[in-house]
Amino acid sequence: MKTKFAFLAIMLLAVVFGFVNPVSSQIKVGFVDSEVILKQLPESKKVQDQLEGIQKQYLDTITGKETELKTKAEAFKIQYEAAQKKVESGEIKSEAEIKALNEEINALQKELQLLDDGLTAYRQKAREDLLSAQSELFKPIKDKVIKTIEDVSKEMKINFVFDKAEGTLLYGDKEFDITFKVLDKLK
Repeated sequence: MKTKFAFLAIMLLAVVFGFVNPVSSQIKVGFVDSEVILKQLPESKKVQDQLEGIQKQYLDTITGKETELKTKAEAFKIQYEAAQKKVESGEIKSEAEIKALNEEINALQKELQLLDDGLTAYRQKAREDLLSAQSELFKPIKDKVIKTIEDVSKEMKINFVFDKAEGTLLYGDKEFDITFKVLDKLK
């Protein structure tokens, strides 16, 4: 929504500048598809392979934790059902035995809950770590692409370049930056 608004605002400025001052130079707008660019770069492929390796390590650990949780949950279910049968059959009668059995079952439930909480926390950490690694590993590549876009824009005398994939402004000619004029007017 913001990017569409920004694009429309810039297009409106282009129309206004074009009609109000015909002597001024024409505003040129360009766009790129950053996904296509990134897919074509060899260094991008290397980073993607690194990220897939990191992701596989996390997935292997998650699978192991899920298996452990599932195994313990099945063992808990079997123990719980066996305890119920013992109580129902009258094999366990005394309050002390019932209390001990309840404590054992509660301890197993707490252990399962801790394992589940640990798995949830690990999944969240893995997601955050992967996003952080992706950002960190792709930063030099994106910086290189942005610099090249700026260079090509200046060579072609393009005032604004948008990214078709992300819908963001990648390059804007400083001549058209009105940030400080807006701030002055607001003061």
